[in-house]
Amino acid sequence: MLKQRIITALILLPIALGGFFWLDGAAFALFIAGVVSLGAWEWARLAGVSAQVGRVGYAALVAGLILVLFALRDSAPWVAGAVLLLAVLWWLLAVFLVLGYPATSRFWGDAVVKLGIGLLILLPAWQGLVLLKEWPLANWLIVAVMVLVWAADVGAYFSGKAFGRRKLAPQVSPGKSWEGLIGGLLLSLFIVVAVGLYRDWVLGDFLYGLLGAAAVVLISVVGDLTESMFKRQSGIKDSSNLLPGHGGVLDRIDSLTAAIPVFTVLLWSAGWGSL
Repeated sequence: MLKQRIITALILLPIALGGFFWLDGAAFALFIAGVVSLGAWEWARLAGVSAQVGRVGYAALVAGLILVLFALRDSAPWVAGAVLLLAVLWWLLAVFLVLGYPATSRFWGDAVVKLGIGLLILLPAWQGLVLLKEWPLANWLIVAVMVLVWAADVGAYFSGKAFGRRKLAPQVSPGKSWEGLIGGLLLSLFIVVAVGLYRDWVLGDFLYGLLGAAAVVLISVVGDLTESMFKRQSGIKDSSNLLPGHGGVLDRIDSLTAAIPVFTVLLWSAGWGSL
């Protein structure tokens, strides 16, 4: 299994790096749309769509909606803002759904509802990345949100192994602990402090950066737990086997689907970029 994971990672890494950092404009938007469409194909299975034609149809729907969003980027830029704000509202609601699982499953157990939730998860992730790519320090912004999420994962793993006692969401993901959450958060905030010192942030920038980073990290955990919740409800271990040794696309981007819209909205509210 470890060998398989390494081989898959070595193949995917240059593709991912090239797509994220060397592509621009429509090419970048298309690259991210491809990733999101694969995620949509997997999400349809989590929603209870077992027929291949239905899963492909849902992926095509998501791809079509992305095309509409891209076409409206100049004539109706407010649409991008609406998509991102809807995502923030959804992820706030997801906190209560995860904490209340399995009782809360009665609100989203219907397949149509789950397919609708998939749109709230996938489309804003695409929209957020496309906007970040257009703003100042574009590639560095994308690196920043990824580093925050990855640092939180690494910190949570090691602190959870060493100190984990109290379960974070035992009905959803028994392996996660409050101690792991705190450890991951602290590692991410340490990185923010290091960046702030390097860039000579003033006190106001430090406070906003730390609070914003904390929000992004915490919501990324909700993104991870949300996919785990839907997989548990569906009796599925991995979203697919597209990535040998790693599961599916959603298994790799679940935290980012939550973190990216929140990160983008926070930068937008700080006046970093415009729609």
